[in-house]
Amino acid sequence: MKIAFKSLVWLLCWSTVLPIRGQQNIQFTQYVFNSMSVNPAYAGYMEELFAQLGLRSQWIDLEGAPQTGLLSLDGLLDLYGARRHGGGIQVMADELGPQTATSAYLNYAYRLRLDREDTQRLSFGLGAGVTRYSLDGTKITVLDDGDQALPTGKISNFVPDIRFGIYYHNARWYAGASIMDLLSGGSSDNLFRWDQTTTDRIRRRRHLYLIGGLLVDLNESVKLRPSVLYKDDFKGPPSLDLNAMAIFSDRLWLGGGIRTGVSAFRRDYQRFTGDRLSGLNAISFVMQVFATDRLRIGYSYDYMLSRLNGLQNGSHEVTLGVTLGRPLDRVKCYF
Repeated sequence: MKIAFKSLVWLLCWSTVLPIRGQQNIQFTQYVFNSMSVNPAYAGYMEELFAQLGLRSQWIDLEGAPQTGLLSLDGLLDLYGARRHGGGIQVMADELGPQTATSAYLNYAYRLRLDREDTQRLSFGLGAGVTRYSLDGTKITVLDDGDQALPTGKISNFVPDIRFGIYYHNARWYAGASIMDLLSGGSSDNLFRWDQTTTDRIRRRRHLYLIGGLLVDLNESVKLRPSVLYKDDFKGPPSLDLNAMAIFSDRLWLGGGIRTGVSAFRRDYQRFTGDRLSGLNAISFVMQVFATDRLRIGYSYDYMLSRLNGLQNGSHEVTLGVTLGRPLDRVKCYF
C-alpha cells in the first residue's frame, strides 16, 4: 500500500512495527496562555469571561501535515459570589491527511479558597465531551484495489470522553496535574472500531499532563516566567516542554522553549527503536502582545530538530484572546 500523504507513511510504518493503539494528543506551543487546553481545573482562573482562538499549522510544506483549530470560552459561574465555580467550553478540530477529529467539551472547576486574603486557590476540574472521528478513504491512494482494511468512502463515529484535573496557584508559582481521554483505555474491549478492520488505531490514548511554573521579578518593569509541561501516554516516549518568558511592563511577552522526549521509563517501543524516539524534538520562539487591556495576540514558531527537519519548514501557531468583561489585573494571566 502506498499512501500519498508523507506524514501518514511515518504514522503507518510505526503503527505496523510497534504495538501502538493510539496517537499523542494535540499540543499547542502556546498552552501557557490558556492552560484549560491541558487541564479542566484551569477553567475560571482569570475570574473574567475570556475567549480564545488558536490556529496551528504543523510541519509546513509536508503534504497532509496536521492542521488544528481551537476555540474556547471560560469564566466564573459565580462572579459576584465566592468565586468558587469556574466553567468553560472548548471546541477543537484537527486534520491529519484523510483523518479528522472534531471535539467539544464542557469543563467545570470547583475552586477552594485556601487563605483569608485569597492569594491562593486549589481547583478540581472535570470535563465531559464527545469527539467525532472521521476517515476519508477517497484521500488514500493504493497500488492494489480491494484492500479490505481501508474504507472506500468517508466513515465516522462519535466517541464520548471525560477528563479530570487539579490545579493550585498563588501569586508566585503554580502546579497542576490532569488525566485526559479517560475513556480511551488500552484494553481490547474498549477499542474504538470503525468496522471490523484495524483502523481503530487512530484513536487518541489516555494521557497524563503535569504543568508548573514560577514568576520572578527581575526589576520593576521586567518579570521572568519559566514553565514546564510533561505529557505521557504511557506507551510512546513521554514529552517534556521547558519554556521561559520575559514579561515587559505587563504588555509584551517574549521567550521560547525546547521540546524533548524523556527516556526515564522503559517502554515497549524501545525494544524496536532503542532511544531514537526520545531525543530533542524542537525549539520554539513565543511572543504575546497585549494590544489593549482586553485584547491579546500571540504567535509562536517551532523549529524541528528531529528526523523530520529536512522534510518540512517548521510549525506556526497564532492565538487571539479577548476579555469579555471589565478588565482586571488578573487578566494579565501570569499563570
